[in-house]
Formats: sequence, structure tokens, C-alpha cells
Amino acid sequence: MDINDLRSITTVLSFLTFLGIVAWAFSGRRKTAYDEAARSLFEDDELASMNVKSAPKAAGH
Repeated sequence: MDINDLRSITTVLSFLTFLGIVAWAFSGRRKTAYDEAARSLFEDDELASMNVKSAPKAAGH
């Protein structure tokens, strides 16, 4: 076994790890978590705009 065999094995293992991560990320079980994360961005914007509208104005302005 020389260095090229080790490099080939490392490449194949890295590729399989990559495919596993892709399969995990796109699995149907993660859909609810991704939907919740997507909605949280809009909820943060709504809360921020509500805080700006209801904030008291500084005296003298």
C-alpha cells in the first residue's frame, strides 16, 4: 500500500461523508425544522417593526 492508495481511500471516504450530509440535509424529517427556521425570519421582522412603532419618541424631537 503506497501513498496513492491512501489518497484514494481518503477521497472515497470524504465523498461518502459528503453524500451522507446531503442526504441528511434534504431528508423529509428535517422539513418541519427548516419551515420553522424560515418563518422565524419574518417573525423577527414583524416584532422589530412593532417595537419601532410603539417606542416613545425622545423629548425635544
